[in-house]
Amino acid sequence: MLSNKELIKLKAKTAKELLSIDVLSYNLVDTDSRLNDYSFEVIENTDDHNLYELLALKRFFYLLDKYIFKSLEVKAFIVFYESLKFSGLKGRRRYKMTPVQVFQFASILGFYLDQGKRLIRDALLFVPRKFSKTTSVSALAINDFLFGDSNAQAYTTANSYEQAKICFDEIRDILKTLDHRLSHFKINREKIYCKIKGRNSFIRCLASEADKLDGLNASLVIVDEFSQANDAKLKNVLTSSMGARVNPLTIVITTASEKLDTPFVDMLLSYKSVLTGEAENDRIFASIFEPDVGDAEDDPHTWHKVQPHLGITVQPDYYEVEYQKALMTADNMLTFRTKLLNIFVQNSDKMWITSEEIEKLYKDVNIEGLTHLYDTMVAVDLSVCDDFSAVSYNLYDDNTRTFHVHTDYYFPKGALIGHPNKDLYERWAHDGYLNLLDGDVIDYDQIAKDIMSKGKHVRILKIGYDPYKSPEFINMISALGGKNYLSAIKQTYGEFTGCVEAFEIAEKTGKVSFNPNPINAYCFGNAIMDEDRLENRKPIKKSMSHKIDGAITCLMTFKEFINYER
Repeated sequence: MLSNKELIKLKAKTAKELLSIDVLSYNLVDTDSRLNDYSFEVIENTDDHNLYELLALKRFFYLLDKYIFKSLEVKAFIVFYESLKFSGLKGRRRYKMTPVQVFQFASILGFYLDQGKRLIRDALLFVPRKFSKTTSVSALAINDFLFGDSNAQAYTTANSYEQAKICFDEIRDILKTLDHRLSHFKINREKIYCKIKGRNSFIRCLASEADKLDGLNASLVIVDEFSQANDAKLKNVLTSSMGARVNPLTIVITTASEKLDTPFVDMLLSYKSVLTGEAENDRIFASIFEPDVGDAEDDPHTWHKVQPHLGITVQPDYYEVEYQKALMTADNMLTFRTKLLNIFVQNSDKMWITSEEIEKLYKDVNIEGLTHLYDTMVAVDLSVCDDFSAVSYNLYDDNTRTFHVHTDYYFPKGALIGHPNKDLYERWAHDGYLNLLDGDVIDYDQIAKDIMSKGKHVRILKIGYDPYKSPEFINMISALGGKNYLSAIKQTYGEFTGCVEAFEIAEKTGKVSFNPNPINAYCFGNAIMDEDRLENRKPIKKSMSHKIDGAITCLMTFKEFINYER
């Protein structure tokens, strides 16, 4: 297994090697112009494609030099694929293959050892969610069912029956559009039979225990979401039944998962070793989409690299929206990393700073009664109606080199009805710790006025806000004369790493204090420290019910002090 440094060097080396390939000499346009387009796109824009995508393309040209490539077989499958009606947002419709799909299917179906024996026996599509992998490979099963061996046996399987049924149901519905009256097919809950004369083929949905199966003679096996499987028994039973087949094919389609000790992890590493040249096996194909070493999780360039169908089968803003959701909870971030970035990761759920530690730092400071104008950073975390909003004021004492963080909390009174934390919030409001505002949604105007009012007793240097969700608040602050104080702070891990470290030092050395509000301890106690793949750190909440707003606004004020230039 190569180190990160070796992987970086390998990508640079592979990029140079691809540039030396005379793509036009291979006449790929005779097969499909999209195959040509894909090759040039990857070669000319290597920074936009991950290492394993580059290696797969390099390997494609290596196989072109070494084996028979049946252009007609590939063209026939593309025509067949594009004649089928797949499920979509507007009902069933035909779709053109994307260039990357043309490359994938050409790699799987085009190479032959001789005129009758296909090269690729095992294929892997390791791609993120929404790539349309499950629906697209259904065409392989139908192609085998209709045009493969006369007694073809295609199986769709997965870690669960429900997952296996997704691909099977797509196959069933496609066949129904081909033969509305089912004159040529017989379809039941888990099996499709061919009634065409001379053919005894079938497609079967399978999620049974391996030891209950016998008499199989599989020609095609589709294994969906293999990364979730605890063992490979079912897959092995199916593939071991393929001995009589001339052109058997097993295709694994999956995204990453939180399970790090599964057969798929070992399989992925072995496929990567073939692409990197550490192992040799011409009979496998691997299409692997994941970030490169050093790619940031919040970078749109990374998102495009791991999801080639962004803007095609995936809405252009989908990753941006999902990343903002991921920043809200540890569970959401786990899903974003495994299913959209396609990387294996587990929740660490690391306790950060306890409620008791914050309570020990309580100090009663009356901002309105101050006789000295302390340099102060302000930060806001705004909600709409289902959560409280927080505003932190961080006062710096230049003489003692200490910080005092005062945080105010707000909640709309109308939203208390039916709220799961109703009793707690009412108790806090009764005791003067939570400001209940009139209405069903947060009154941003009142919060803006409160900030500017406190500005009469401290020297506000900056007012930090989340640029993703604060346009209305920005307008209100600006109207009250605070426009020049505004400072956008993105809620990304890279933005928070420095201020997390600064705050931790201040907390451990007793250089920071807090207003004695129990919501402060509550917020910090709910925060767990998370780390991205670049070792950037940011506290997040474990679930939606765990509120950490006061902890976030506190850190934002430290971020402002770090960035401030006098």
